[in-house]
Amino acid sequence: MAGNTLGMATQSSPDPVPVLLTRPDDQSRAFATALHDRFGDSLRPVLSPLMRPDYLSPDLPPPGPFAAVIFTSLHGVRASLPWRARLPRLAWCVGARTAREAQAAGFQTRAADGDAESLIAAILADPPSGPLLHLRGEDQRGDVAQRLTRAGHPTQSAIVYRQSPQPLSPQAAELLRRPGVVIVPLFSPRSADLLLAALPSPTLADLRIVAISAATAQVWPQGAATVARRPDADAMLEAVGNLIATAPPP
Repeated sequence: MAGNTLGMATQSSPDPVPVLLTRPDDQSRAFATALHDRFGDSLRPVLSPLMRPDYLSPDLPPPGPFAAVIFTSLHGVRASLPWRARLPRLAWCVGARTAREAQAAGFQTRAADGDAESLIAAILADPPSGPLLHLRGEDQRGDVAQRLTRAGHPTQSAIVYRQSPQPLSPQAAELLRRPGVVIVPLFSPRSADLLLAALPSPTLADLRIVAISAATAQVWPQGAATVARRPDADAMLEAVGNLIATAPPP
């Protein structure tokens, strides 16, 4: 989508560059705070969550016993709280933030590097001595339970939450209808899918996509995306900063 370059937006106008945040509300607010801490008033976060976590309430986890539980998001941790006492103490977590959430809930945690590939590799390098339980969302990528089971470590999965799609906020829709640069950090392939489906017609904004992974970038068909060096929030902040500094052409 053609438009002003990011360099022009930052050099010719004192207005802050808008950053469209589409994660669930609490995660978008946390990232907005991190943006302000790092970049001050040069960026203007615009929050428009395209997903809302709805926690499901199964009466019991699947029958065990299990040697460890697997969390691939902090929402899995939160959904498990009603029956935390019935779960094993050891929790394998996809990344550091999920591990902090699980640790606060009383789990003994081991964290991977932020994606399903690193999580599977970490578990296979030091597997617990017994079956595993993956508490996950309705939508998933990576086939964690199936791949661990095929590798000789029986793993069951239980769906404990779903991410219900939400429409763009009026503010976000209006932003996308106007010409001008908009930075869009995307934290998952599903976020990319939902944003593509929600784009207004016409979308005149010059979207600068910052993707948390190559898999997320591949979902976006409108042009090249900047991919973070690691699949975590710190690397996403770094990628936003690099995008501002280098001002890639449209």
